[in-house]
Amino acid sequence: MTKSLTFLGIESSCDDTAAAIVRADGGAAAILASVVAGQTELHADFGGVVPEIAARAHAEKLDLCVEEAMARADIGFGDLDGVAVTAGPGLIGGVMSGVMCAKGIAAGAGLPLVGVNHLAGHALTPRLTDGLEFPYLMLLVSGGHCQFLIVRGPESFTRLGGTIDDAPGEAFDKTAKLLGLPQPGGPAVEAEAGAGDAARFAFPRPLLDRPGCDMSFSGLKTALLRARDAVVAEHGGLPRGRRADLCAGFQAAIRDVLAEKSRRALVDYLACDPPHPAFAVAGGVAANRAIRGALEDVASRHGARFVAPPLALCTDNAAMIAWAGIERFRLGHRDGMDLWARPRWPLDQDAPALLGSGKKGAKA
Repeated sequence: MTKSLTFLGIESSCDDTAAAIVRADGGAAAILASVVAGQTELHADFGGVVPEIAARAHAEKLDLCVEEAMARADIGFGDLDGVAVTAGPGLIGGVMSGVMCAKGIAAGAGLPLVGVNHLAGHALTPRLTDGLEFPYLMLLVSGGHCQFLIVRGPESFTRLGGTIDDAPGEAFDKTAKLLGLPQPGGPAVEAEAGAGDAARFAFPRPLLDRPGCDMSFSGLKTALLRARDAVVAEHGGLPRGRRADLCAGFQAAIRDVLAEKSRRALVDYLACDPPHPAFAVAGGVAANRAIRGALEDVASRHGARFVAPPLALCTDNAAMIAWAGIERFRLGHRDGMDLWARPRWPLDQDAPALLGSGKKGAKA
């Protein structure tokens, strides 16, 4: 029988400082506490995340988030079996803050330390929430990443395709900035799109004319910029109704691209003859209702179970890191005090880089 494990998870890869306590008892998992301290107000005046501000905020909030999570779970360090921390990829200052905090706790409490790939945290979330069996198809769609993965195990990922430039979440944020909407851009654009006409503007669906599962969203962002400028030139400004139409058309274009590429990825995944076909989606953009609905429809048409985490677990959180740490720990993985923070850390080490590479290695 698998031993019950209780892990502290720490996440600080971008602009959310998070700590969580997760307990795994056999095949079942329970989130005993999850604390997320956002930084939206700190970055509001800059139209995006400022890495230096984010890193300082993480350093100030990490211990407080850990303390609050443990208080909510009503446990002490002696009740923990290990500490899991995001060791990359992400904004290096924030990742370093989390890794150093986790090292201090592990050393002081005499606990095992497990470094976790942030993307693996998202990719393994359906196992935390729904007990999904390997292998399953995962669409990881967030602010900085977008890729299709066949998840074969806690450390086994096969990438079928991904974005060759901007991730959808990044495109949503930039679109919000172009249209004078607040950050984070995804929820703002989605709310505005609800009152718009998606057919008013003819936005492109990039790469649908090419085979495969790779995606591109930078051209779509440029098309929106040109459409906005045309509206401003015609009306002497950006009327609220036209802004809603721009948002609706932009969101529909991303929805259509993700739906078609998901269909192709499902065909490739189903060719592997999985015993329990499942299509899961995770990451911040998975919270978009229009996109989620389209993906669910694609899964249904192909006879695959559709799994989407609760909205609170779509965005960055530490519960997914604690769970991924437990999964790695069960495989015998442990890290020492030489664990290092990585700005880049691809899940599929054998796949060619989608976004280029350099001295720091492949981005994705």
